Amino acid sequence: MSNCGSCPSNGSCNKEESSCGVNNNPLNNIKKIIGVMSGKGGVGKSTVSALMAKKLAKQGYKVGVLDADITGPSIPRLLGVDKQRARGTEEFIYPAITAECIKVMSLNLLIEDENQPVIWRGAMISNTVKQFYTDVLWEELDYLIIDMPPGTGDVALTVMQSIPINGVVMVSIPQDMVSMIVSKAVNMVKKLNIEILGVVENMSYIKCPDCNKKINLFNGQNSRQFLDDMNLNLLGQLPMNTHIGDVSLGIYNEGDEEVEGIFNPIVENMLNSLEEIDKKLLLQK
Repeated sequence: MSNCGSCPSNGSCNKEESSCGVNNNPLNNIKKIIGVMSGKGGVGKSTVSALMAKKLAKQGYKVGVLDADITGPSIPRLLGVDKQRARGTEEFIYPAITAECIKVMSLNLLIEDENQPVIWRGAMISNTVKQFYTDVLWEELDYLIIDMPPGTGDVALTVMQSIPINGVVMVSIPQDMVSMIVSKAVNMVKKLNIEILGVVENMSYIKCPDCNKKINLFNGQNSRQFLDDMNLNLLGQLPMNTHIGDVSLGIYNEGDEEVEGIFNPIVENMLNSLEEIDKKLLLQK
């Protein structure tokens, strides 16, 4: 199933097709693949993935979300398809589809009880993630967003070596300890020669309901220093906000202007980063 013609990284890698470790389903035409990653869990990586997918879909793009966090899948709930089940044939797996026409694939869509743990060894988890890319019938997509597992373990390595990711969005919170852990993930991505599109800083502040003043939640004075030291762009900051936490309620359908106003520039900055990468690749040819 190796096919450079159907690969989103076609023209931007220097591997020969015969030596490429990436397999592509020729029936799928995915234009861009974006990984969403964090150094640790609990910082809102899956929420950012879901919000990003919703915003891109609202802009008219064809979007898919691959939940690569096999042991802690939350994408189905966040995108409101937790009651659906993905169906499979001998040839393909058909993803669930949200009300916004976002295609979704997650292990929780294949099991009967989402509360049951996934007690698998690393190799089985890694193979499942690869199958979610090659065996799922994604068809035509403008963007496939991959919700990565936290950390720098086997599955993250498998995703970055086996799936042609165009760029990675890092999710962090403004705590020095978290910044240190995220640095490990950043350095991993750089060593694998994958572009980092920027950082989304989650849980950055709260707004006073009376005076509308921003109040920082953490002692994150070194956040800017962290971005400068790692040569990273800040895509945007997200506050603690009940609407952001309630992604599954379809915030964009309800027209929450505050959340849209906050998240719109984040997605635009990410798309601009992708465009800059494409321009750089063209100049290198």
